[in-house]
Amino acid sequence: MKKSVLTRYRVMAYVTGVLLVLLTLGMIGKYLLDIDAATDFTRVVSIAHGWLYVVYLVFAFDLGSKAKWPVAKQLWVLLAGTIPTAAFFVERRISRELEVEVADGSPVAAKA
Repeated sequence: MKKSVLTRYRVMAYVTGVLLVLLTLGMIGKYLLDIDAATDFTRVVSIAHGWLYVVYLVFAFDLGSKAKWPVAKQLWVLLAGTIPTAAFFVERRISRELEVEVADGSPVAAKA
């Protein structure tokens, strides 16, 4: 597997994770603290997170298909972008698992 596949997944995991944390903070400010400025902030961040989450899904699916993950693991990684801070932990775990594969530069053997 190429290193670029893992790198682009990692970048989008961090971007998605940061935007989701910002969105959560914006929602807390909007609904719990009644901050007027949080409405515009929440609107902008939610749109950005929504579009970039789609990009995250594409990159995570590409990574999972090239790594030959089972469906359950693939779904776990795809849903990590919807739970605040989960993307950070899942990204770290996936990166550690795939570091050996990426360092070798050897392709993943396909099962017949």
